Amino acid sequence: MDANMAKSTVVIPNYNGIKYIEACLESLFIGTDIDVEVIMVDNASKDGSLELVKEKFPQVTLIENQENTGFDKAVNQGILASKTPYVILLNNDTRVELSFVHELEKAIEQDENIFSASAKMIALHDKDKLDDAGDYYCALGWAFARGKGKHPDLFDKSCDVFASCAGAAIYRRKVFDEIGLFDENHFAYLEDIDIGYRAQLYGYRNIYAPEAVVYHAGSATSGSRYNAFKTKLASQNSIYIVYKNMPLLQIVMNSPFLLAGFLVKTLFFMRKGLGKEYVTGLVNGIRLSASEEGRRHKVTFRRNRMKYYMKVQWQLWFNLGRMVSQK
Repeated sequence: MDANMAKSTVVIPNYNGIKYIEACLESLFIGTDIDVEVIMVDNASKDGSLELVKEKFPQVTLIENQENTGFDKAVNQGILASKTPYVILLNNDTRVELSFVHELEKAIEQDENIFSASAKMIALHDKDKLDDAGDYYCALGWAFARGKGKHPDLFDKSCDVFASCAGAAIYRRKVFDEIGLFDENHFAYLEDIDIGYRAQLYGYRNIYAPEAVVYHAGSATSGSRYNAFKTKLASQNSIYIVYKNMPLLQIVMNSPFLLAGFLVKTLFFMRKGLGKEYVTGLVNGIRLSASEEGRRHKVTFRRNRMKYYMKVQWQLWFNLGRMVSQK
């Protein structure tokens, strides 16, 4: 493959992905004439998936970590190693359709102001159900996948979204130089909401690209939709996102919604037997936000960006209704 011809580098973080990684890479390479670079960042897998890729896919560039660095550091390594105008992040438990890369490139090339484009993610084991059509974030401090569980045909039009799901999305590489990379304080979960939020504060857009289709197994790494690891980390990061992206006045203005949101989630996870983990995560989020490392990553408020803050605030309120209607 001629690297000079490639527009995009696909970055795949891998941790013990032996069950899915071969099918994922085959779907990227077989039957397509689109030039694309592929980097797999392995987080110290012990299941033979790294060795499989070395043997069967020598065209894949490998970054081998000696420990599980988490999703965010892994994708940052891939982004920094890439040299193409665009970077596509792709989960290892996915299979892409033939035109996936081309359609993502076509979507992001519509407008220089587009930072990211989110693919149409369909459930791998139930192709009549959508997994994600872009992500929304609302005033309750909740992030949610647009259209999850609905029929994929209902979401066949492009639109702006709050953020792209990093499980299958394309990003304009040069914008990372302006807004920063994925925040490694997240380790995993909600980092895509955070970077989409941050991009909006700099005046960029995130869109949904329905023609770019990918099939997603889901929960392949953490093991289930609800577990202690995910609950604690997502809870921590839900606090951290608010602190780092909202000015104090905006936090105060949204505090009734945020407090209600965190209370409802606490009760929800208590019923799941994960209440302690959720509350521990909230406390960890407060500690992270108050730490020197957390403060260092806070987005500096600029008056000349006021219109972008107002646009985000309108979305936070409007997305409350979208969450109910799932549109």
